[in-house]
Amino acid sequence: MLESIYVGMTGLLGYSRGLRVIANNTANINTPGFKSSSLQFADMFYTGGNLSGGNASQNYDQVGFGLNTTGTAMSFKQGELRQTGNDLDMAVDGQGLFVLQDAEGKTTYTRAGQFKFDDNGVLVSRSGGEKVMGMDDSGNLVEITLAGQMQNEGKPTSKLKFSGNLSNTDTVIPAVGNVQVVDAGGIAHTLSVKFTVTSATTAGTTVKVELMDGTAVVGSGVMVFIDGKPTPQTSLVNMTYVPAGQPPMALTLDFSADVRLFAGPTTLKMDSQDGVGPGTLSGTAFDGNGVLRITYSNGQTTKGARLALARFDSPDAVGAVGNNQFEILNKNAWHFGSAGEGAFGTVRAGQIEISNVDLSQEFSDLVIMQRGYQASSQVISTANDMLQELFSMKSK
Repeated sequence: MLESIYVGMTGLLGYSRGLRVIANNTANINTPGFKSSSLQFADMFYTGGNLSGGNASQNYDQVGFGLNTTGTAMSFKQGELRQTGNDLDMAVDGQGLFVLQDAEGKTTYTRAGQFKFDDNGVLVSRSGGEKVMGMDDSGNLVEITLAGQMQNEGKPTSKLKFSGNLSNTDTVIPAVGNVQVVDAGGIAHTLSVKFTVTSATTAGTTVKVELMDGTAVVGSGVMVFIDGKPTPQTSLVNMTYVPAGQPPMALTLDFSADVRLFAGPTTLKMDSQDGVGPGTLSGTAFDGNGVLRITYSNGQTTKGARLALARFDSPDAVGAVGNNQFEILNKNAWHFGSAGEGAFGTVRAGQIEISNVDLSQEFSDLVIMQRGYQASSQVISTANDMLQELFSMKSK
């Protein structure tokens, strides 16, 4: 009977551990990137009881010593991806984990992609401040930083596109004004383009093109129109403009698309030019392959570092360390790579992965733990009653 009490106690201990695992899962139902665990149960060792006077080495004479727990097993089933509206919130749609590194150089891994750029422009975890690691072209882990990328210098104008009609009936063709170009220093200059018919024959009409800075001619070229269209050889007019205090700019005036020489009013205008002025950083986000996309106030976009991801072959190679982070227990079962590569998955910006806890399953397991605990308690109570009865028999 004393053995029965000890067996009942193993049940109480085991089911209380199971209750603690369920409580932990339930408490973290809203924790981003949390992975639920389940307690593994096993029966304890056996010994030959020889209760019937038979051979103690035979199976039917063995008696057990109760319940044992062999640890917890984590479930890495993917949780639901939920929109947050924050571009630096990220989730992995696949098996990959983000790679973090703390100030001491310890590397951990997480599915909770809640990140930010700190005051030094380094991408870090919002919860613990660990650096979020990227991967360079050589496969080395590097920090993701905005250093040297806070400003965009822009680029000077090299091509201007025009469309519209040049009147072949005007004695003086009106100049096209408000032609803006950007120099290498990011300064915009407003120019104009003057057109002069120099000859008109049945073979074609020759038009002189002059680029004007105020009243000064800063570049010139020639277009030849046949049947009202510029010839392919002369539809691109190349000239050089030298802004004050800046290096020379090679400009191409493109009249190839929708420029015509017909009767009617002159409607020629500049459609676009490819120069942009300097800009400041206005936004950061990661694409599906984990590549940082940096946007600037001048409309330019550049690429930054690429996120590093890690994955494992077996959950047995993973250990939970708290704060939504995991560690390597068996390095031979881990692999490193980037989003978009095989089983690593893709990065979903503006989303986070919520807990994979199944509340209905947890409540079902809770009932089982409760019943098991009650049954083990009843065993102890019954064994105690039997002992009390035994003692009362002796006293008689």
